[in-house]
Amino acid sequence: SSQPEQSQNHSGNAKAILPTSVKSPHNGSNITANFTNQFVQPPWRVALWSVAYSFVLAVAVFGNLIVIWIILAHKRMRTVTNYFLLNLAFSDASMAAFNTLINFIYATHGEWYFGDAYCKFHNFFPVTSVFASIYSMTAIAVDRYMAIIHPLKPRLSAKATTGVIACIWSLAVVMAFPLCYFSTTRTLPRRTLCYVAWPRMANDSFMYHIIVIVLIYILPLLVMAVTYAIVGVTLWGGEIPGDSSDNYHGQLRAKRKVVKMMIIVVVTFALCWLPYHVYFLVTGLNKQLSRWKYIQQVYLSVMWLAMSSTMYNPIIYCCLNSRFRAGFKRAFCWCPFIKVSSYDELELRSIRSHRTRQSSMYTLTRMDTSMLVVYDSAETDGSAGGSRKRSYITSRHTEISGSNSGSQRMQNGAAQNAQPEEFC
Repeated sequence: SSQPEQSQNHSGNAKAILPTSVKSPHNGSNITANFTNQFVQPPWRVALWSVAYSFVLAVAVFGNLIVIWIILAHKRMRTVTNYFLLNLAFSDASMAAFNTLINFIYATHGEWYFGDAYCKFHNFFPVTSVFASIYSMTAIAVDRYMAIIHPLKPRLSAKATTGVIACIWSLAVVMAFPLCYFSTTRTLPRRTLCYVAWPRMANDSFMYHIIVIVLIYILPLLVMAVTYAIVGVTLWGGEIPGDSSDNYHGQLRAKRKVVKMMIIVVVTFALCWLPYHVYFLVTGLNKQLSRWKYIQQVYLSVMWLAMSSTMYNPIIYCCLNSRFRAGFKRAFCWCPFIKVSSYDELELRSIRSHRTRQSSMYTLTRMDTSMLVVYDSAETDGSAGGSRKRSYITSRHTEISGSNSGSQRMQNGAAQNAQPEEFC
């Protein structure tokens, strides 16, 4: 969802547009002019790129702001997983708003118009943002793993979730601080450049990008691949023996939908950022490519794909989750062709007794299974029809008593760890 080494964008941009000027700005305006002419684009091409980048900016900012509104404005949406999605939406929206268009202007014009302070921020914030994005997704993967593989262990509280998010942003700031520290602008006879002036320009830039790739791309993707693989085997590999209640199957389907949606989010992120990282690895190893005639178009393409990762998540949520879909319908209810049904209203409505009922139903599944086992072992001579009838009566009695005595079971600890599996 964002740009892992956007600081390298600027030394990268400068390499792509003005390869000699950055390394030897003292060579004079003639050399600068020669390299500038090499990368001048016709107006129609600039117009097409402008439309493409503006589309990403609009969809990413407004889509993620709607996601933030859906989560904050509806109490039913305030779950642990959704708080991490809120953090992901904030980082994506910020990335799109503060960097996408500025990056495009600098990449196409080859001149920095925005001052020294914003140069530092522009190099610093994208790495911070993408760190927060991918580790929010990693936190969701670990949370899903704990909820499904170890359902009886305590879940994260709201306070603990806030602490995890704060730690993510703190580490992101530490990770991106060198970019802020070494960023600078340099005024040439005909233009101003914004780039990262590493102490050893030949090696530090490439080594930093390697560290970035490992820490905010390869490592978190490996963690998510392992956790989602284990969760997938558990959810799709088989069913719990003896537990065949409708409530159990409903919860299983809901968990599968959650995991499937998050896997799509992670895969989308990985695919969007892969060409960008490959680009900087290849140009770092073969610096002559920076002088290639079409390198600017390649860079604009891979940068657009990376920036577009900020706009896909709201679309995925809307398509694959009924509660987010209901929230988007409410956000666009002013459109004549968007109708909010009574079912959509119920999806987002917060009922005070809902959480207790969810916990009771979770306990009901456990009780229903145990009672059926006891009944089957005792009625060895019963007929199939009678057994089915009496089992149905037992199940109904358990459900009624379960909903009426939820608080008692909470005191006994039976439902204490069985938090509702509400994703959105």
